[in-house]
Amino acid sequence: MKLLLITVAAVCCFAMATMAEEEQQYTNKYDNVDYKEILKSDRLFNNYYKCLTDEGNCTPDGRELKKILPDALQTACSKCSDKQKAAAEEVARFVIENKPEEWKVLQAKYDPEGVFYAKYKDEAAKRGIKV
Repeated sequence: MKLLLITVAAVCCFAMATMAEEEQQYTNKYDNVDYKEILKSDRLFNNYYKCLTDEGNCTPDGRELKKILPDALQTACSKCSDKQKAAAEEVARFVIENKPEEWKVLQAKYDPEGVFYAKYKDEAAKRGIKV
């Protein structure tokens, strides 16, 4: 679950994807958002985190993330591009390793029953992400 939730968060929040219904893919509209800079900045990271946890305002890309996150979790990010998946994994690793308290809150909000954690923990382990 940790891998997927943050992977999706990364894909959706930091690589920022919106769904293009006719293509059944998330758009690449936000692929050039510099998610590495967001991870380096506590202020920027916290803005996105607060958006995802309903504690703060959302940017347009943050709103899209919240909108598609449940679908991305359900479908294992099947509508994500390779670039979005790679960014998502990098963000997942960062949040799990560097923001464990924030991770717990995100996990409680988006996977309260541990369904996605159970579904994705083996894949996370294969990728070297300590869940």
